[in-house]
Amino acid sequence: MRIGIEAQRLFRPHKHGMDRVALELIKNLQKLDTLNEYFIFVKPDQDNQIIKETSNFKIVEIPGGSYPIWEQFKLPRVAQKYKCDILHCTSNTAPMYQSIPLVTTLHDVIFSETSMIKQILSSASWYQKLGNIYRRLIVNRVIKRSAQLITVSNFEKQNIKDRYRISTDKIETVYNGVNSDFSAKIDSIKQERVVKKYKLPELFLLHIGNTDPRKNTSRVLEAFNEFIDCSSESYKLVLVGLNEDKLDALLNDLGLTKLKQHIVLTGYVSDEDLPVIFSMAKVFLFPSLREGFGIPIIEAMASGIPVITSNTSSMPEVAGEAACIVDPYCKDDILLGITNILTNDQLRLELVKKGLTRSNAFSWMNSATSVLELYQQLYEVKNK
Repeated sequence: MRIGIEAQRLFRPHKHGMDRVALELIKNLQKLDTLNEYFIFVKPDQDNQIIKETSNFKIVEIPGGSYPIWEQFKLPRVAQKYKCDILHCTSNTAPMYQSIPLVTTLHDVIFSETSMIKQILSSASWYQKLGNIYRRLIVNRVIKRSAQLITVSNFEKQNIKDRYRISTDKIETVYNGVNSDFSAKIDSIKQERVVKKYKLPELFLLHIGNTDPRKNTSRVLEAFNEFIDCSSESYKLVLVGLNEDKLDALLNDLGLTKLKQHIVLTGYVSDEDLPVIFSMAKVFLFPSLREGFGIPIIEAMASGIPVITSNTSSMPEVAGEAACIVDPYCKDDILLGITNILTNDQLRLELVKKGLTRSNAFSWMNSATSVLELYQQLYEVKNK
């Protein structure tokens, strides 16, 4: 087989969830498959050493153009040039007009949900708004065009089936995995470097937040504010992914400007440093309102820290019984989760133990194996 994998944003220095999923898929397919030929289609950018070519994996840089222009016009031509038998598009969208059998990974359909659209539009950048408009315009046609859809949880599989009225036979759940760096022993020199780089305190809770309202950062801040008012310990909240201007605006809206002295902002954290920060946290706060999967849940579990997450969408499916499950719309429930974990050693140790076991169920190699099987099945159907 000649397999094309779209990974347009893989070389950008600041990677996000879908970029990391594509990266792990490619890396594990390189370990798994030495027989088929692969063509990794990327847009040129700074981080171009993140993957290496091998005898059967060729990196093809396709320069120029906005995301839609690159995907709709440039990608199909190059995939055709390399005579791909299958084209796998990894980030929710794909070319609408091309003749190669198409596999599309549809991580979630949050962009199409009315309740989420209003929240997204209220706080998103113009780039994010245009991206959501683009997805809403083409995803329905991409679904019809795709020979096979991949999604990342059974919750999302059912959601896609119901929203787009398609057979579940066309959708395969392939769970995300967790990088082994999160379960590795952290070297003391590396830890000291990360502490200094991000100015990390000794005692802290960790939250990955941004301006997207579904990340629920506002309720995390409210719950943390009440927690420190009644705690005898000097805990800080380490926030990954939020800049100071956005934090100031959020705290001002909440009437919690004095809380800023208890918050540490890291800015963007590299993949190399993130496992260190996870390993040092006392609790990981992930009470998101909506997720297709929620990779940070299993990253925290693999790091050996207790997790607080939500009773909504995919999160109970991913967390199982290994996390403290809360109502994300209730800041008192989030507060209770924090308090219980930090005042009950037995509960904390039990969550850590269950979390380590749970994280072992999610492997990027298993993900790559499942995807390769789908490629083979599609190729066999094509060549009958």
